[in-house]
Amino acid sequence: MNELQQILATMEPAEALAALTPQLKTILTNLDEEARVNFVTNIIDEAGGDKISSMVDL
Repeated sequence: MNELQQILATMEPAEALAALTPQLKTILTNLDEEARVNFVTNIIDEAGGDKISSMVDL
């Protein structure tokens, strides 16, 4: 995990997201709905603000 964090730290944010997207899609498709919602909610909460109220059913 530490190695992955080091690699991502050397990348621009958009580049890091582009690199992670295919793997995240694979992981998220193997989770149940509650786990997916929790994951997305945690990401939004960390970004700040009350954006959860504007989310539509994922």
